[in-house]
Amino acid sequence: MLRFAKDNVVSYDARLTVHAVVESYMKYYLSRMRAKEACPPRKPFSKIVWSWVGSFLGIFLIASLGELWSFNQHSMLFLIGSFGASAVLIYGAPLAEFSQPRNLVGGHVFSALVGVTVHIFVPDDLILASSLAVSLSIATMHFTRTLHPPGGATALIAVIGGSHVQSLGYWYALTPVLVGALIMLMVALFVNNMSGNPKRHYPVYWW
Repeated sequence: MLRFAKDNVVSYDARLTVHAVVESYMKYYLSRMRAKEACPPRKPFSKIVWSWVGSFLGIFLIASLGELWSFNQHSMLFLIGSFGASAVLIYGAPLAEFSQPRNLVGGHVFSALVGVTVHIFVPDDLILASSLAVSLSIATMHFTRTLHPPGGATALIAVIGGSHVQSLGYWYALTPVLVGALIMLMVALFVNNMSGNPKRHYPVYWW
């Protein structure tokens, strides 16, 4: 009876120790979610204007060329959703690492190739294919030093974009992806260097 009581005490103490460790870790983990700084101030009005001009021209030019060359059913694919996210980066934050030409072009093209490859090998499981396309594209961009966040969407579009996208196969990486990225790059070179602000220039590096 005494031994049984001692075993219960040891078991109870062990549970208390585990509980204390878990509680301590959770407090530490949740503390990492506390904000460390205040929200930065609004950007200067001139930067907002140049960002608007660049993004408008970039998307307008891609869409216009797609309509101009609408001699087949794939022409309007010049305009894909991930280019909207690219516009935020290269026109809104042209000095950021993610916005540089290497990242813009390489990130989109490598991700497109990954997405098409995943669709070829995993054509019937959309959940698995989507997960693989995004995760593998991120890993590929890391390895090639071309990390560009919209590239994840480019890879995903290759998987979930439907028959119009999937019928392109690896041509998807050429058009709309490469063509669209190069158009956006040309607009970025033009617009981002028109400002008189010495801190707004493009690019920081090419390759």
